[in-house]
Amino acid sequence: MVNLDVAVRVAQTGDHSRLSNLLYFESHIHRHLDWRTPLDWLGVPEYWVAEQNGLISAALACPPDPENIAWIRLFVRSNSISAGDAWTSLWSMARNSMAGRQGVIFAAIVINDWFHQLLTGSGFVCQQHIVLLEHNAGSFPERPVPDGVSMRPMSVDDLPLVALLDADAFAPLWRNSLPSLRAAFSQAGPATVAVYKGNIVGYQISTKNTFGVHLARLAVSPDFQGRALGYALVQDLLRQVYRMGIFRLTVNTQSDNISSLALYKKIGFVLTGEHYPVLTYQLS
Repeated sequence: MVNLDVAVRVAQTGDHSRLSNLLYFESHIHRHLDWRTPLDWLGVPEYWVAEQNGLISAALACPPDPENIAWIRLFVRSNSISAGDAWTSLWSMARNSMAGRQGVIFAAIVINDWFHQLLTGSGFVCQQHIVLLEHNAGSFPERPVPDGVSMRPMSVDDLPLVALLDADAFAPLWRNSLPSLRAAFSQAGPATVAVYKGNIVGYQISTKNTFGVHLARLAVSPDFQGRALGYALVQDLLRQVYRMGIFRLTVNTQSDNISSLALYKKIGFVLTGEHYPVLTYQLS
């Protein structure tokens, strides 16, 4: 049942400061692991706020990006509204607003138990888990780069071709749109493309943080998968990281991505034990 005292509307750019306060002061918050902040999404139609007596008490953002994949970028509520009332009001609006779109999948990588309970109570199901691996050995087994392949720094002009490769390399749930890749590149540390006969056949984008470097994205063209190109890209990244004087590299992957897990373990990554469920809900 929806609380009749709660009014839901589309978020406006003028809500920026009030949402900023909500994000800063409230502890009940889910943020997607994203290159864009929750406030960066203001202005899209799939961003709603719940108001009580004219005050914003909760917000939900789940714009499809790429098309038909609606990751929950933000869910936050204040203590003035119950989790059930906040979620039910906003989720009902989100689901109904996209009811006419075919094949839309809502998804979330869940860190908090309270949010997990809200999602499963609304029919979300667990598809897999995200696991974290780290490499801090200071060395790795060297392997030759595949014949004819060269590595070079990624440029902004590469991004349209990188986006096409990304779409070929991943299932729809895990693809990155061109705008998302532009945001990733703008925040990147080392970013590399693998080139064969003038064509981009693989890439990696990494970010620097307080604890080291995180391999945020690695993709290889289907035509080059199984030819040790992924290994060559990670090997090249490790060399770059070592030259920076950094000896800790982390990466996330799916728990059922056997090939990725095998690659990372082969070059010296170890599982940290951290894992987070991926929950999805598909509109019928």
